[in-house]
Amino acid sequence: MCRIKTATHRAGVAQAAVQRARVVGIMATFAVLSACSLSPGMRMLQPPTLPVSNTDDGQATGAQQVPITDITLATVQQQQQRVVSGDASDLTPLFGDAGPYKLGPGDVLQITVWDHPELAAALGQPVGPTRAADPALGFVVDHEGNVQFPYVGTLHVAGDSTEAVQRRITADLGKVMVKPQVTVRVASFRASQIYIDGEVRAPGSQSINDIPMTLTEAINRAGGFAPTADQGRVVIVRGDKTYFVDVAQMLHNNQNPSRIVLQNGDLLRIEAREDYGVYVMGEVNKPATVLPMRNGKLSLAEAISQAGSVNPASADAKQLYVIRGGPGQKPQVWHLDATSPVSMLLANQFELEPKDVVYLDAGDLVRFSRVLNLLLPLVNAGLTAAIVTK
Repeated sequence: MCRIKTATHRAGVAQAAVQRARVVGIMATFAVLSACSLSPGMRMLQPPTLPVSNTDDGQATGAQQVPITDITLATVQQQQQRVVSGDASDLTPLFGDAGPYKLGPGDVLQITVWDHPELAAALGQPVGPTRAADPALGFVVDHEGNVQFPYVGTLHVAGDSTEAVQRRITADLGKVMVKPQVTVRVASFRASQIYIDGEVRAPGSQSINDIPMTLTEAINRAGGFAPTADQGRVVIVRGDKTYFVDVAQMLHNNQNPSRIVLQNGDLLRIEAREDYGVYVMGEVNKPATVLPMRNGKLSLAEAISQAGSVNPASADAKQLYVIRGGPGQKPQVWHLDATSPVSMLLANQFELEPKDVVYLDAGDLVRFSRVLNLLLPLVNAGLTAAIVTK
């Protein structure tokens, strides 16, 4: 009797295993038939519009819609027109003609009266070892802009050139000397400085001297642009105003950056390219954050090229998207069918902006095969269990 019950129990277990295998097979068949809709991973759908948050607390309301715009020749022309006509800031206050150097507090003057060596003692004598930060020997312009010189007394020199100071000292000494010969030069420029920061080879402060401190001169004194510098994003802070200078665009427009003259207290910052990258995702060979070129520009074609180009085995070149949007920006989405040479020409002219997302979707067959790769282990396990129970 026990043997009959055991045999019956084993038959029931085998039958249950076969039923489970059948259920697994039915589920696998259903999943395969709907593989395109159940495909795993990221996928770009194409609704006519996308909902966007329109409230202060960031809750989606659907009051605004973001259309998907096709990249066409007209789109590229409109973008180029905005680049040419729209400056980030008015650079007119930065332009000027540099005149002669004006003396200021902290400058050290070397005043020499020929054939009167007794006046050389007024320059002073070095005391102990000197350091790089120590001023040169001479007459220091005090905080009120004055210097003291024998037979002349107190002389206000701040705001004057060395030529003007030389004429005034000569005139005053002419009252006690016969045709004095006077030479005035700046031994140490310490009154005016600018500060250079960012992607240059030698950042730090630079003193303004008798050579006009233009934008190109300042960059040259800092050792030039570093390889990581974004020449399209140069920032000048003057007082409470900030100016954004695109050096590469100025050269392209036949404008000389040397027309920009820096002043005392200006801050010059060269931005890094790594701060303005573009994210390339999807079916490319090397998904990565792509950096702009040294001129600060990056086209859609250049971004895809730096990401290892399109993966021909999995990409659907008809589904190439550019997603743009951030805090304070209007979200925008562009679409490009990159299956023709004309489309790639448009991609070469379409300029990307920092933090853009470039996404290339996968083909339907690729999504189908990915579903199979997930389901086949499950099907094999069910079939193996059914065979073992038999």
